[in-house]
Amino acid sequence: MALAFRAVAQLAGMSLSLLGWVLSCLTNYLPQWKNLNLDLNEMENWTMGLWQACVIQEEVGTQCKDFDSFLALPAELRVSRILMFLSNGLGFLGLLVSGFGLDCLRLGERQQELKKRLLMLGGVLFWTAGIAALVPVSWVAHMTVQEFWDETIPEIVPRWEFGEALFIGWFAGFFLLLGGCLLSCAACSTPAPLASGHCAEAEMQYLHQHLKMRNTHLKT
Repeated sequence: MALAFRAVAQLAGMSLSLLGWVLSCLTNYLPQWKNLNLDLNEMENWTMGLWQACVIQEEVGTQCKDFDSFLALPAELRVSRILMFLSNGLGFLGLLVSGFGLDCLRLGERQQELKKRLLMLGGVLFWTAGIAALVPVSWVAHMTVQEFWDETIPEIVPRWEFGEALFIGWFAGFFLLLGGCLLSCAACSTPAPLASGHCAEAEMQYLHQHLKMRNTHLKT
């Protein structure tokens, strides 16, 4: 039962973590962190991401322009760039480390303790990657809500709203956290391996008994 739970937890943890990492990479580069719809011109929509701003027009299509200066960006976008890069990097490291800790990869009986530690380390990396993905999207969402309800801004001025990338980022952080928890549970359920001397002694006893029974049958 424990072996089945560990195998399912490892498979589910790796699958969710991989999905969360892909979504976090997608969130980093999508320009739909914030959307702006102009009431005066319904045929024109604006979107903004961490790296560029885009205008979508029905006749012309989508045109995007990269931000010229990192320092000219708002504080939440500057920090979001750093944290999203951190999330992508830690998620990639988590995939590599956890992959070597899976039961399907045979490293020998003596390496069971190492595989347990690799799974635990991979889970911690995924936790950190999930938090690093949730913080920037939640911060940008908070600032968007504050600006939307800011009474000092005239009502005629268009307001930014949530973009699709924020929701993708929330899902990414959730999947990374859940995947890390499952991998950590799988690591904690890994039984402690026997020492190599005990394994060799048990094997010798088994062979000795087998030969003794065989000799007994031959004599009879």
